[in-house]
Amino acid sequence: MKPYRLTAVIVGALYIIGTISGILSLVVTRDLLVGEDFLTRIASNTSQLNLGAFFILVMGLSLAAMPVFLYPLFKKKNEALALGMVVFRGPLEGSTYILVVVSWLLLGVLSKEFTAVGADLASLHAVGNVLLHTKDIITPVLTIVFIIGAMLLYILFYLTKLIPRWLSIWGLIGAVIYVAVDLFMLFGLNLHLDMLYIPLAVQEMTMALWLLIKGFNQAALDELLTDKHSV
Repeated sequence: MKPYRLTAVIVGALYIIGTISGILSLVVTRDLLVGEDFLTRIASNTSQLNLGAFFILVMGLSLAAMPVFLYPLFKKKNEALALGMVVFRGPLEGSTYILVVVSWLLLGVLSKEFTAVGADLASLHAVGNVLLHTKDIITPVLTIVFIIGAMLLYILFYLTKLIPRWLSIWGLIGAVIYVAVDLFMLFGLNLHLDMLYIPLAVQEMTMALWLLIKGFNQAALDELLTDKHSV
């Protein structure tokens, strides 16, 4: 096997696992976390909520692990940028997913208490609303952390040429569009621009498949491994 071929496969696989897990979490919980009677519905379908939380955990861990495998290569080009990528795409981004998981698991416990004491207990319903909207509260923070990490990732891919530069540029442009949409929403301007998330989502899957099938650019990899002037 070529040097670092396994690294490319692992990174591509982690991207795909993370994306599929995120989609599955939405599918599993789509009809569960809506309506005024969400606590009663969750109490009757706790395993469904737990499964959705599990998929989010898998997504978070997969995406947080990805930069760890790229760091040894990227640090040969620029250690500061590589470390920043690991921090933002690793513990910072991963911790936001974990917060969502914990809030959903707490929501499951609260729903049991809610149905036990009676649906007229307004205080438990209020706490449930807070936990239910934890994901919405975290999303703007997650977006900022994710975009900083993504831009560092694509800058490093551009500098190292480990993947075609058009893929790196596509990722950078998609990241800028992505953060613009969320900034509008952060300031209360819901312009229904969700379709603009698609360019980055498609780019990530294209890049993942490229890494799985073709791996790193061998000439660029050889240059990176032998370049003693990388900083």
